[in-house]
Amino acid sequence: MAVLDADVLVVGAGLAGLVCAKHLQLAGHEVVVLEAGDVAGGRVATDTVDGFTLDRGFQVLNTAYPALRREVHLPDLDLCTFTPGAAVRAEDGGLHTFVNPLRQPWTAPATVADRLLPRADELRLVRWTAGIVLRSGRAALRRPDVPTARALADAGLDGPVLERFLRPFLAGVLLERDLDTAALFTALVWRTFVLGTVAVPARGMAALPAHLLTQLRPGTVRLGVAAEAVTGTTVRTTDGTLTARSVVVATDPGTAARLVPAVPAPRMRAVTTTYHVTEDAPDTRPLLRLDGTGGPLLNSVVLTAAAPSYSPDHRALVSTSALGSAADVPEPVVRRELARVWGVDTSHWQHLHTSEVPAALPALTAPTAAGLRAPVDLGDGLHVAGDHRDTPSLQGAMASGRRTARSVDHGLRR
Repeated sequence: MAVLDADVLVVGAGLAGLVCAKHLQLAGHEVVVLEAGDVAGGRVATDTVDGFTLDRGFQVLNTAYPALRREVHLPDLDLCTFTPGAAVRAEDGGLHTFVNPLRQPWTAPATVADRLLPRADELRLVRWTAGIVLRSGRAALRRPDVPTARALADAGLDGPVLERFLRPFLAGVLLERDLDTAALFTALVWRTFVLGTVAVPARGMAALPAHLLTQLRPGTVRLGVAAEAVTGTTVRTTDGTLTARSVVVATDPGTAARLVPAVPAPRMRAVTTTYHVTEDAPDTRPLLRLDGTGGPLLNSVVLTAAAPSYSPDHRALVSTSALGSAADVPEPVVRRELARVWGVDTSHWQHLHTSEVPAALPALTAPTAAGLRAPVDLGDGLHVAGDHRDTPSLQGAMASGRRTARSVDHGLRR
């Protein structure tokens, strides 16, 4: 009998790959994770520029993610929380603040008194939200498989409530303005924002994969090893061919499609995040700032208002995201729009860094081809994991990793 390099070879040390390896090891299997890069984490990464902690794109954790609560001991991440809501700059230049009354009940009177939205729209928004929250996550999956825009229109959420609040907010989450994302997924996302707390680890988002890495046996992950071809029992790499009883491809969606032709390459959403540093923070609240006028920015936030550890000194770090590449919304345009959105002079702000993420999230448009749970077992020992098999989110990546581990374990025990 041939000597195997492992029971299971996992290609890719992103969230899906790390979670998959963890559960396979817990099931008693020998696992080797192969990662082409020089660090684990995949698309969840953090850089340091001039002492500032900069995540690659504006990424956050939501404590209502079931997979996050299941896979991670949250106190170990030293989470820094944001105010659950948003401040919206309106067409008349006014600033309107909305805070989730379920998370901060004392803010309810001010939110109700705000006049950004007509009263009838506010009531429809409350009714739509209640319909999502009072159902379980599984019940949300049984909603009609239609685009988000249609589901909102069917709920009477069009006009001012859509253009001034819902579209600006959801565009920053879904990374698209047309709201053609499946309403099934949007309902799940909205539910987590209503019930959960949004936060970042004090050491940056890379703390999440670093924490998952500590749950694996030492030496499980081999960095700098790129996969060139795979079968259900082999992985040909730049360092030679490895063999196993089963193989899991847990790379980014584009690489997965290249390695496994049976996996379609999804359309990817692009986002660019621009970081500025300023001596005086435009707001001391850790509150997301939105543009209700339809401008080019998705959102902006004073990161150091939530996470002072992101700055090496007293200066404030402002993170601003826009769809597409830096060429689509160059820094001078970002700076000009920030002056209007924040209502302050931004000419003296220091441009620290621009992070382009051309493949930030897989598109999940309606009708979905296989609901929100695409098959992970491709037969003959070959499996695939990642957010493109579940939902385009950190939750989807981790849930996919666990689901794939169960499938692999079942196959190995037959």
